[in-house]
Amino acid sequence: MSAEMIKNAANRWVATEINGKKQAPFQGVGKYRPSGRKYGPPLVSCADFPSNGDKRVADLREALIRSGLRDGMTISTHHHFRDGDLIANEIFDIAAELGVKDLIWFPSASFSCHAPIIKHLESGVIHHIEGSMNGPLGRFTSEGNMRGQGVLRSHGGRYQAVQDGEVVIDIAVIAAPTSDFFGNANGVEGPSACGLLGFALADAQFAHKVIVATDNLVPFPCIPWQIQGNYVDYVVVKDKIGIPEKIVSGTTQITKSPDRLYMAELTAKFCDAAGLIREGFSFQAGAGGTSLSIGNFFTDIMRQRKIKAAFARGGSNKYLVEAFEEGLIGTILDGQTFDLDGVRSMRENIRHQDTSPFTSYNYHGKGNFASMVDIVILGATEVDLNFNANVVTHSDGYLLHGIGGWQNTLFGKTVILPVPLFRDRIPVIVDDVTTLVGPGELIDVIVTERGIAINPLREDLIEATKKSGLPIKSIEQLQAEAEAICGKAQKPSFTDKVVAAVKWVDGTVIDVVRQVEI
Repeated sequence: MSAEMIKNAANRWVATEINGKKQAPFQGVGKYRPSGRKYGPPLVSCADFPSNGDKRVADLREALIRSGLRDGMTISTHHHFRDGDLIANEIFDIAAELGVKDLIWFPSASFSCHAPIIKHLESGVIHHIEGSMNGPLGRFTSEGNMRGQGVLRSHGGRYQAVQDGEVVIDIAVIAAPTSDFFGNANGVEGPSACGLLGFALADAQFAHKVIVATDNLVPFPCIPWQIQGNYVDYVVVKDKIGIPEKIVSGTTQITKSPDRLYMAELTAKFCDAAGLIREGFSFQAGAGGTSLSIGNFFTDIMRQRKIKAAFARGGSNKYLVEAFEEGLIGTILDGQTFDLDGVRSMRENIRHQDTSPFTSYNYHGKGNFASMVDIVILGATEVDLNFNANVVTHSDGYLLHGIGGWQNTLFGKTVILPVPLFRDRIPVIVDDVTTLVGPGELIDVIVTERGIAINPLREDLIEATKKSGLPIKSIEQLQAEAEAICGKAQKPSFTDKVVAAVKWVDGTVIDVVRQVEI
């Protein structure tokens, strides 16, 4: 190993420097303590802003020029429109026209709609991306084509990085479905309503310059406001900022796969047998077909028992909203809106509360919501024999997913990963994960269509379910069953070149992603 690599507490070789910045290696869960003070943007004066409060400028180009767009800046965007975002690509098209180079793009997530960003990476307009690199951007990065190194953070880790001054945002561009001329904005009103705008909170609070782009300008004051206008420098009115129909995540339909339905049923039965489903419990599940099925099984049990969940953590979707409006859930604490039913509910229901990574996930805060959730249902691309999990690369080594809130929710009281035993005849349970994203000590249960493995650290769950009649097995047994069908998973080949760093929730480096050997 070169002098630039060090073995961290997870026994992974990680880079001590990324994009010229010194990095602290992962020290173990809860071991690292930050020092210093929160970052603060420059002071400004009301004397430099319009006394009538009207911050509108002609277009996004003018807003970027007035914000001082120049080489090497960090530009941030949010992803509440998911695959329907119409703003990020335009920013870098403008930068290219202006001859600006070496920008850092700091999105809260990227999607397939951002594939045009590749031409700006190739031309030198963008130096590197610090944010999820999904789909084409992930493949581009994995093949070693990005000049700088990517940095992958969880949603909470992104807020932490900005709050701590690890990332300094020069210009934030916030796509807001509704805004007034002062910059007060929300995501629940207007033709492009996408729900909350929580992923843009850090951007608004800490960026040096903040631009709000909206396609629904309303008279002052915009109520409710999720972004406060006193953070905003310029307001741009556009014809269209996003396609709300494309915020849909996953299938948003209950799975019809017999294996996955059985896996969902096993998960619900396990939670019931372990005594986790009870009056006043809380849960979080995603928007994929299996997770939706698990949520439905939960609500069936709640109806039968006449019990109620205190709260559910969203991503909201129509199934979660239906259970909430039926009275089975007391409150939805929503971090991301996954369909238009979620948008409608947030607009209409006071106990469907929009949240942000600050309240939900920021590890450098005075507590957060994640550790209060009783049951957390998550996915994974790989799990190993030590219950470590991977969500950013696949078995071929390609970087194709972001972390999202996945790492942050590992601090829930019982974390369950329903995963198929194999995908495309490749075992999901491996000796060692290709990329370490979540430490096994935080992952409690693996549910597959052929059995359930409980982390030996959770003796309480083992004891509670030993007479349940459920197919409880060791993780080694599950791996052996997969390998008997598919053979042993082949490890991908990598070069020595580090193309991205994976941050833990506290800002330390838990692993790196290397260039795939083609």
